[in-house]
Amino acid sequence: MPDMEDNKITERESLQIIQQMIQTAKNEQKDNGVSWIIWGWLLFAVSVLTYFNLHFTWFEDRYVFWNYFGILTLLMLCFSVVKYFFSPKTGKADTYTSAIFRKLNVGFFIVIMLVIIAMNRNLPAILGFTIMIGLYGFWMLIYGTLINFKPSVVAAFITWAIAFASLYLSNDLATVMLFHAAAILCGYIIPGHIAYYEFRKINTPAMA
Repeated sequence: MPDMEDNKITERESLQIIQQMIQTAKNEQKDNGVSWIIWGWLLFAVSVLTYFNLHFTWFEDRYVFWNYFGILTLLMLCFSVVKYFFSPKTGKADTYTSAIFRKLNVGFFIVIMLVIIAMNRNLPAILGFTIMIGLYGFWMLIYGTLINFKPSVVAAFITWAIAFASLYLSNDLATVMLFHAAAILCGYIIPGHIAYYEFRKINTPAMA
């Protein structure tokens, strides 16, 4: 018959294992915000540059900056695909949350591409960019909820408010570019910097 002390030790060890699993899950869900900051500032810059180009006619092509951004995005996508299939595996377990993030990113990219293709056919650019602002909000809400990051959840509703404002107040492409820049600032850049600050605060050892 097993000793009671052995059972107590086993229970303590089990509790420690559970606590370690919970802490690992929390750490796995942390986001340093770097990707939000990089893509946010890129999108913000493209929106603002397009706005000025429409007013000062630097280039005849109204979408010249968006075309450059599209090329950069495709290059980054190709790099990510190559890295995913050919880089050595680290052995890190694929968690449920990371799998959801990966599928969410794929679905979001496909819908964005659908809107872009539609704008190159018959969909008005003002409506197309407004729809994309709404999609940003949906992505932020799901992402913020999954990692329990309230700034992204709040940013989602702010982004949707900007999308509705753009829908009713934008009468030209220049105006919708300003709404797009505002949505990126509120939805990507500010939450990204908040996430970066919190990530550094959590992972920086306390000074003695």
